[in-house]
Parts: sequence; structure tokens; C-alpha cells
Amino acid sequence: MIDTVAAPPAARPALAYHLTEGTGPTIVFLPGYASDMTGTKALALEAWAKAEGRAFLRFDYGGCGQSEGAFEDQTLAGWRDDVVSMLEQLAKGPAVLVGSSMGGWLMLLVARDRPALVAGLVGIAPAPDFTDWGFTTDEKLVMLSAGRLERASPYGPEPTVYTNAFWASGEANRLMFGQIAIDVPVRLVQGQRDKDVPWARTARLAELLRSADVQTILIKDGDHRLSRDADIAAVIRAVEDVIARL
Repeated sequence: MIDTVAAPPAARPALAYHLTEGTGPTIVFLPGYASDMTGTKALALEAWAKAEGRAFLRFDYGGCGQSEGAFEDQTLAGWRDDVVSMLEQLAKGPAVLVGSSMGGWLMLLVARDRPALVAGLVGIAPAPDFTDWGFTTDEKLVMLSAGRLERASPYGPEPTVYTNAFWASGEANRLMFGQIAIDVPVRLVQGQRDKDVPWARTARLAELLRSADVQTILIKDGDHRLSRDADIAAVIRAVEDVIARL
């Protein structure tokens, strides 16, 4: 059953979520850009958490999946606020955040700015600052002039839309310009055949994190999705490792 939580006072949309009760810390899955809580990794992690009796939360950002709001009205900062709202309202104590792609950017922002809410991090092909390096100059000019950009999606028939508001919000929340003030255990799972997030960027992210407890797991034949059984097993091991360090 999917539940909804009231939006915070800042007029964010009401969010759809599914919470599995269990022992803490609550494990919270953060999807990637234009994704939702019904993806392969989210459901596989939920099944593992249920089998282990662990608390697990998956949800849709505003404008995504079953949550309220229009997708093109959303920004990176708005989705960051959605994560904070869910942690404050539903997680019992500091949570372990599992962020996929853009979700990896959001988990870093929340861990840096609201450290009391976060016990540990697992990034799956994390994509911090992708508004900087993920678009060509021509694409950035299209967003600036037209207000939006459409790209063919490799994951479905509909194009992926990026707005100038989202891009500007991303640029205002870039992280990888110096040390990132995060001190919790961090595991980064990255495919070396990822065409969306170059694996060297994840290695650089590991360098910039202030925490001494950071490990990068490289999967040589892994792509960006990291949704194969072996990939998901690696993610689960990373989550288990983070929990063991707490």
C-alpha cells in the first residue's frame, strides 16, 4: 500500500511513499533523475530489508511517480527538501541513505547540511554536480534560451526533460569544488562501463569526502543502471558494511 505525507510549510507537493517497519537505522532509497520508487534497485533493497527485519523507506520526489506536483516545476533544491521532510517525518533517528545517480547528489547535500539526520551513505553511480559536466555548452544554451531541453531516453519511449530552473538549482548546489564536510561511513558503488557518470568522477568524490571511512567499489563491466543481480548484491553488501560500522 502506498501512503502520502503532507507537504512541509514551504508548499512542496504531497509525497507518495512506502515504509517498511523494522529495526533501525531506517534505510532510505533516493531515486535518480526522472525515476521513481518502483525501480529494480528500490524494490530489491526493500525485499532484502523485509527479509532482514530492517526498516526501509522508498518514496517519490515531488512531481515524480505517484507524488503530487508537475515534474517540470521541480528543482534540485526542492527535491533535497523532500528528502529532509521524509527523514524528519518518517525515519526514526539518523538514516542510512542509498542514493542512485542524482539521488547520490541529494544524499550528499542532506548529509552535509543536516548531519543529525544521516548515519551513513551508499552511493550507486552517484552524480553530484552533473548540471556542470553532464551537458554540452549547446544544451546549456538551449535550456537558457528555451527554458527546457529534451533528450531521448535510453530507458523508455518518452524523452527526458530538463528545465532551466532545475539546471540553475543544480549549479547553485555544486559540491565538488573542495572538501565535502561529511563524516559518516560512505560506500560508493560504480560501474566502469557507465556512460553517464565517468567512474573517475566517483573516485574523485571519494577523495573530496572528509570522512576517513570511505570505500569505492568498482564493477568493471557495470553500466549506469547497476540493476543486475550481481550489481544489487554488491549494493546490499555495501549497505550491510555501512550498518556494521555504526
